[in-house]
Amino acid sequence: MNLNEQVELLMQGTEYGDEGLHRTMETELRQRLVDAEKEGRKLRIYCGYDPRTADLHIGHTVTMRKLRQFQDLGHDVVFLIGTYTSLIGDPSDKDKLRPLLTPEQTMENARTYAEQAFRVLDKSKTTIRYNHEWLQDLKFADLIKLGSNFTIQQFLTREAFRKRWDGDDPVYLHEFFYAIMQGYDAFALRTDVQVGGTDQLFNIVTAARKIMTSLDARPNIGIIMSILPGTDGVVKMSKSLGNHIPLNSTPEDMYGKVMSIPDAAMGQYARLVTRWMPADVASFESDLKSGALHPRDAKMKLAYEVTSTYYSAAEADLAQAAFVRLFQQGGIPQEMPEYKLSDGQTILDVLLTAGLVPSKNEGRRMIDQKGVRLDGELLEKADTVISHPGVLQVGKRRFVRLV
Repeated sequence: MNLNEQVELLMQGTEYGDEGLHRTMETELRQRLVDAEKEGRKLRIYCGYDPRTADLHIGHTVTMRKLRQFQDLGHDVVFLIGTYTSLIGDPSDKDKLRPLLTPEQTMENARTYAEQAFRVLDKSKTTIRYNHEWLQDLKFADLIKLGSNFTIQQFLTREAFRKRWDGDDPVYLHEFFYAIMQGYDAFALRTDVQVGGTDQLFNIVTAARKIMTSLDARPNIGIIMSILPGTDGVVKMSKSLGNHIPLNSTPEDMYGKVMSIPDAAMGQYARLVTRWMPADVASFESDLKSGALHPRDAKMKLAYEVTSTYYSAAEADLAQAAFVRLFQQGGIPQEMPEYKLSDGQTILDVLLTAGLVPSKNEGRRMIDQKGVRLDGELLEKADTVISHPGVLQVGKRRFVRLV
């Protein structure tokens, strides 16, 4: 792969919100690759993960996929677990204070987090580090020096803080430390490149680069990834919103969930969570736009690629066959009643108001007996909020199209 092809691949799926910043980061990346080749060394790449939950979904893997691309090009990757930063909790995309975690909670989550990450990363080429290794040794004088690189205005102009400030909600001083701590991580690791989502733009492009420069280190390059939308195709993928695709799922469930995303989201999924090269993504989107590839066939191709990324090709084959059998070979009727969803409705609400069950007790019984599915996905909790349209099936013969 020549230099231009490498840069195109590594910038695939990035989003900076500013074309000038995008060009700057791309130019710096190109030059760093050239310099590394001349010096006969590998680039050092890292991404930090705060283990505030033990259960990952494919939205978490967007940055891991980028790390894997760097690995495949022969560079060194550090998977940094935020054992110290997670004690605070990243406020970047939150409009309220995040609860503090205990060190015990952090380490327990970290163990399972790393195990799941290796479904994307090459374990033999990955170094795991923990940021308590250096952050716990910082002295108060060190924090004063690091903090002198920033103004309060820089933090308060950030959207999450501004919303709370304007709404008279408290903004706590310790939350400002997060960006400084993350910036110091980049310095401590002496990295060339830091990968993160758009919610990390300030932490990476402003904080880390400022701190590294102030400590006479070459500032790292920010590879800022777009945020993957959930199965609704609009809102950021989130377990709490019920629009997520779990990493520890089943092949059938993962395949079915990808098949449920809106057509408009297919391009984002192709760029962010597949192993496809830029030319493959461009061809996929071009064929879809021209009509050469039917949206249904395109989505099946996408669902197969995503599923086979986390499971074997044989398991992906079975998942696809199960989907075809259920949805394309008479398992689902062509005609069925429609039901208009209201915001906040749970599975049990819909079962009852759509007339699919005579009572709440019967609805709970059907769910407990694994008789309720949405777009082929088993629904197991009566109080789960339905966040997207689809085909709701109760038992073998009752169907309603949610709109």
